[in-house]
Amino acid sequence: MRVAIIDLGTNTFHLMLAEVSDTSHSIFYRERIPVKVGERGINKGEITPEAMQRALEALRAFQGTIEKNQVEKIFGTATSAIRNASNGVSLVQEIEKQTGIEIEIISGIREAELIQLGAREALDFGDEKNLVMDIGGGSIEFIIADKSTTYWMRSFEIGGQRLVERFHKSDPIVSEEIQNLQSYFEEKLIELYDACAEFQPKVLVGCSGTFDTLSDIYCEEEGIQRDPNDTEFPLPLESFRKIHDALLQKNRAERLRIPGMIEMRVEMIVVASILVQFIVEKLDLQKIRVSAYALKEGILFNVINQIQAK
Repeated sequence: MRVAIIDLGTNTFHLMLAEVSDTSHSIFYRERIPVKVGERGINKGEITPEAMQRALEALRAFQGTIEKNQVEKIFGTATSAIRNASNGVSLVQEIEKQTGIEIEIISGIREAELIQLGAREALDFGDEKNLVMDIGGGSIEFIIADKSTTYWMRSFEIGGQRLVERFHKSDPIVSEEIQNLQSYFEEKLIELYDACAEFQPKVLVGCSGTFDTLSDIYCEEEGIQRDPNDTEFPLPLESFRKIHDALLQKNRAERLRIPGMIEMRVEMIVVASILVQFIVEKLDLQKIRVSAYALKEGILFNVINQIQAK
């Protein structure tokens, strides 16, 4: 059976096509469109008319690809920007009206569950406790887990697009803005610190765009050729720190010239990197692992599990 997975994120809309059966799966197509559905509206709880139009255009493009590839079932989800917008339901209804594609608006906890499912398929968590972290444009998900047990999970509505619009006014970012971000993290993530004090994770498992790009930059610096089929990407902790320090010194144009940087990540990468550095130092994490799988792969494996259960 051919299935389509659609992930309507705050910054990027993703389409993934896969062939699945009760014994195997094969991903044969991936596409991403930088829709920026949360731009200029996310901290007001609304989707602007311009963002609404970009979203509908992206879904019409996805619809064409889905039809061309004779997909039998579509599984679509929308996350932070849409679930928190006063007109988020209206957007989802308009998508279905124009394309026939049904989109489920999922909760932050459900998002965390699916991210964990994806990350667990990508990496062997082992017996040590890992802190899984996914930095989206609207929300950030944290999960504490080992290979067999989930100890704690939470979604916080403080994603990268929200942080950029609220704190990142100067370019390059200035020390006062960095301090304001750090104070904000101290205030907003108390539940995370309490959970980590209890469960003591020592490994940070990073998922999704920010971590992918940080690993891309590291690989470019080191001349590492990544296998596109790898499910874990390299990012040594000390190399992350060097990349982080460099990012703080650069403006947008300079960041865009960094080998491995992509344009859709260039706005959010600074605040996201500040958050990663803050979490690593605050929680005394000893290692970073980067998962190639996150939410959309979690949705896929959830579908596969449902097929196998029948």
